[in-house]
Amino acid sequence: MSAVIIESIEKYKGRTMKLTLSEGEPVFVNADIIAAYSLKAGLSVPEGALKEILAADEKRKARERALYLLDCRDYSYVEMVNKLMNNYSEDTCYEVADELAEKGFINDRRYAELLARRLCESKLLGYFRAKPYMRERGIPMRIIEDALAGYADSAPERAAQLAEKKYMKYFDPSDRAMMQKLKNALVRSGYGFRDIAEAVELLKEEHSEE
Repeated sequence: MSAVIIESIEKYKGRTMKLTLSEGEPVFVNADIIAAYSLKAGLSVPEGALKEILAADEKRKARERALYLLDCRDYSYVEMVNKLMNNYSEDTCYEVADELAEKGFINDRRYAELLARRLCESKLLGYFRAKPYMRERGIPMRIIEDALAGYADSAPERAAQLAEKKYMKYFDPSDRAMMQKLKNALVRSGYGFRDIAEAVELLKEEHSEE
């Protein structure tokens, strides 16, 4: 079809309006889109213009969805695109993510720093647990490395703190099997062998002073 005529515009639900067309199925668009394009009954709409109107309405819906999601928590650029693609076209998802990134609603570096602080300081996880967790959320590797770099020097202290908090039932320097369980637990928490060795020495010093 080269053009269609809008036969009627009726309220459907909330601010969603139902447009009955001279050809094809009815379409549903937001009242703001109706106003922005000056749509009214009897108007002849070229096919290209109708596609533009529907794309604008989809973008509005995707933007509202993205802002709703961001009210709950931060998202990386990639994570937001992937989330939106469950319901909207790829082009629309990238357009919305670009717009939100330009306005600062999406900021991978800020998100990475927040995650690094939560994972390393609050959960006391090591680099090898924090990095894949952040990577799964679509944060670029260079930003992940930058965010975690500030926690490298304190890794032994955090490993020792985690051991004190959760694994001290395993701490007996004279029991090799129990000490191996402690080290395995710290490996599972993302710590490297050098950091674990230093953490064990810190724990030995603390307990020798008691």
